[in-house]
Amino acid sequence: MPESPRKPPRELGLRLVLRAADQATVAALVALALVFLAGYWANHAWRGERLIDIDEAPRRSIRFVVDINQADWPELAQLPEIGQTLARRIVESRRVEGPFQDLDELRRVPGIGPRTLERMMPHLAPIADREMVAGP
Repeated sequence: MPESPRKPPRELGLRLVLRAADQATVAALVALALVFLAGYWANHAWRGERLIDIDEAPRRSIRFVVDINQADWPELAQLPEIGQTLARRIVESRRVEGPFQDLDELRRVPGIGPRTLERMMPHLAPIADREMVAGP
């Protein structure tokens, strides 16, 4: 029984996409592009230029400040040590007993002691003196 001749690679499904000469051309073009990129980068580095110059705005700190006589409970609930329940108590106290004349009057609200008031103070707007404010 005679042996069958070997099948060429194309018949086995192992077809190459590029011929050897095409592969060499692509490799040379990629190498040339890398050389040009390295030269471009070295030129900018030698001149002391940054490749990318990004302008950044200066960082600013933003304070969350609340007017205790105007804020509704969702705004007050954002303050440290204040949750929904205590915020609602503040609004209710303001409604029943009138606006707060100074920030220390917040202690009339059940649940606000000296420690809680101390933590809230940086976030509370000063209360204007009623006699100095124009209007009805």
